[in-house]
Amino acid sequence: MKRAVILFNLGGPDSPQAVEPFLTNLFNDPAVIDLPSLLRGPLARFIARRRGPIAREIYAKIGGRSPILEETEAQARALEMALGGDTRVFIAMRCWKPFSDEAARAVAAWAPDEIVLLPLYPQYSTTTTQSSFKDWHEAAIAAGLKAPTSAVCCYPQLPGFIEALAANGREMAARARSGVSYRWLLSAHGLPERVIARGDPYQWQTEKTAAALVERLGISDWTLCYQSRVGPLKWIGPATDAEVRRAGADGKGVIMVPIAFVSEHSETLVELDILYKDLAREAGVPDYLRVPTAGVRREFIAGLAQLVLEPTNRTCPGMFSRCGHGRWR
Repeated sequence: MKRAVILFNLGGPDSPQAVEPFLTNLFNDPAVIDLPSLLRGPLARFIARRRGPIAREIYAKIGGRSPILEETEAQARALEMALGGDTRVFIAMRCWKPFSDEAARAVAAWAPDEIVLLPLYPQYSTTTTQSSFKDWHEAAIAAGLKAPTSAVCCYPQLPGFIEALAANGREMAARARSGVSYRWLLSAHGLPERVIARGDPYQWQTEKTAAALVERLGISDWTLCYQSRVGPLKWIGPATDAEVRRAGADGKGVIMVPIAFVSEHSETLVELDILYKDLAREAGVPDYLRVPTAGVRREFIAGLAQLVLEPTNRTCPGMFSRCGHGRWR
């Protein structure tokens, strides 16, 4: 039986010229800006033009482009090897190439017997997983896909995911400086409070991830915090930058762990590795260590394969409004 697995990720600009189109796609998503399309489109273009120069400066620090596609491709190839058999893994990005319509056409040409949707978002959110699933649903119809389709909605406590983070954390903690007391900052991408108030499960699922990781590591001094705030709305907190400053005030070293990203990109390589490291130095943090994302660690890839192979981990792709499914919650 031929199985197609669709890996979903946000995507990122592949050149300085792609930054504004990428941002336009991001802010033109109704899951991100809830306005009628006639208003949302012009507003998205305005925001992209305004934020474009800042974003280009950010990407310039890592070679002018995002590495997220290459990271996702490596995960796709590793997952294919783990699954074996007649399985192919396709990539569908939400805000930059390859988009869902390109992936759907490639899947249709391969003609699988079944399709499994697998987001690289461990925690479900309307702004990420739901948006990607809706985008895929439309692209699949346009491509004429008829194969039975199921979806993995979320896996915030998936043992393979938690163990991959824990293993990376232990390796980084081994570099700790003697005589320094460390605080673990478990950082996730933030969301506006009003998104959570509408019933988005992202925050409580992130809390589940944090609790599972803390238990696996056996640590006591830790804080869950949220990064990447943009715009004037009130976001969930505490903010990661505020927690870096608090660690400095407390004389603590910092071990930073990205717990909602599974691949390296601007928010890890720039925000965590450069901006917050500089902030830590200014705030008097005696040492700053950053734990890598799960990436292609054996434990994480094995966990993803388990999600694909066990039908009990999946639900129907019609679940587009709220997350109430998924074994690993």
